[in-house]
Amino acid sequence: MVSFGKKKLSEKLEKLTKSGTKALVSYLMVGYPTLEDSLEAFRIVLREGTDILEIGFPFSDPVADGPTIQRAHEVALKNGITSKEVFRTSTILRDEFKNTPFLLMTYYNPIFKAGLERFVKLAKDNGIDGFIVPDLPPEECEELKNVCEKESMALVLLASPTSTERRLKLICQYTDELTYFVSLTGTTGERESLPLERLREKLSLYRKLCPKPVVVGFGISKREQAIEIAKMSDGVVVGSALVKLCGERRFKELAEKVRELKESMLLPSYST
Repeated sequence: MVSFGKKKLSEKLEKLTKSGTKALVSYLMVGYPTLEDSLEAFRIVLREGTDILEIGFPFSDPVADGPTIQRAHEVALKNGITSKEVFRTSTILRDEFKNTPFLLMTYYNPIFKAGLERFVKLAKDNGIDGFIVPDLPPEECEELKNVCEKESMALVLLASPTSTERRLKLICQYTDELTYFVSLTGTTGERESLPLERLREKLSLYRKLCPKPVVVGFGISKREQAIEIAKMSDGVVVGSALVKLCGERRFKELAEKVRELKESMLLPSYST
């Protein structure tokens, strides 16, 4: 029987650790630029080596996202994408890719509006293993955390360069199997450079406080950036660069980008 939820996520992370590689976490938006195109893009990134998939749920006020992903939200909503299409997509993908953890990247409002128990159960029934909710702080996550626990689903919390020691401890207490560390303050989007020294210091502090794996996202789009981030973490999250290629229907380049990023997670120097 194929595992699901928190167990699927923990098994994937354990397998990567044992093999001495880091996790490639890929984000795309359902319904951007069209529902059919997004489904094709999801299949491409999964086939080319994505270890953990972030499935974007379109929302009208995506405050944590930069221009590229904001546009993806807007276009998907104009295309009439609702939870029905999101969960139909996750079901199709789950049938084809049984062993990859799927995390739904959604703001809190759609969960609250649908009802926490109903939304979590619906997601579980449609192949989702957990949630990343960028506007849900650890101080306010207990209610959703309890519902996720009941359904054996993962709730992955976000940390940032401004997170205090106290907050990092709180994040560690509530996050499931994994922490998503934001590389910089601000919104998502490709960056020419990243504050690597500051990030290294923060991740070092995190490691002292929390035994759970940590992946780093926001601003990562190039192989060189992915290599540097992977040296100091358990994996990288790439979103805007992939969303851009998908939005322009550059599917061949999308496949090449994922292969390039995945290869940068496999270098022998990363072995732990």
